[in-house]
Amino acid sequence: MVLIEVTPAARDQVLKIMEKQHAPSGSALRLYVQGGGCSGLTYGMSFDKRESGDEVAFQDTQLTVVVDRASAPLLEGVKVDFLLGLEASGFKIYNPNAKASCSCGKSFSA
Repeated sequence: MVLIEVTPAARDQVLKIMEKQHAPSGSALRLYVQGGGCSGLTYGMSFDKRESGDEVAFQDTQLTVVVDRASAPLLEGVKVDFLLGLEASGFKIYNPNAKASCSCGKSFSA
């Protein structure tokens, strides 16, 4: 089972965005990995109304998170946070599986 931690700040921000974008009731946060970026892999986040059946889903407080099975090994133990500050703002993903990452933190290699 994939264990992903969503901090309260990240959860609150996701819920605000879902409300602002009028996401359908029951939508989940989809977290995935795709090829690209300067380190080879990038993170992606989107909203999904339903599961496709080929993923792992878990319930965080007030939020369902789904991860496709291909991304699951690369996201095991990930912490999703939201920062709001002078030096950095936005979602930040802390990945214990990343062997290297770029300076912007948006791409990594495993």
